[in-house]
Amino acid sequence: MIAQGLHAQLYGLPTAPDPLPTALGALLQTTRATQSGPQRSAVLRRVADQLRDGAEIIKDSQYRAQWDRLPDDIAVQLRQAHDLAQQLADILDHVAPAFTNPVAAAAGSPSPASARGQDGAVAAPAHASAPQPGRRR
Repeated sequence: MIAQGLHAQLYGLPTAPDPLPTALGALLQTTRATQSGPQRSAVLRRVADQLRDGAEIIKDSQYRAQWDRLPDDIAVQLRQAHDLAQQLADILDHVAPAFTNPVAAAAGSPSPASARGQDGAVAAPAHASAPQPGRRR
């Protein structure tokens, strides 16, 4: 155990295992098993990170679809999926701290009823807008 710790320090490796799993299924189980606000917040941040990685995979697929001259609608749909994944990651980063300090979050956010539109759908946060057609990143 001492040799492992020394090896980790010498090579800049983490000395303690990551407390959160990386697989989405394992994260789901962690979320269902925990009541800890900070851990729920950390899980949401981990999911946001994975969504960003997924967005990059989608972007690579979009470029490949263009390179392979697939129908234009495929590349458009992949671009939209990329933008939505990025938007979801940003939203999760925005809401994750609420689990760490729920009292402050409740005081600064509208009630669930006022966040709903007339059709009953939950409105997106003000900073999260729908992707603009034709916009490239």
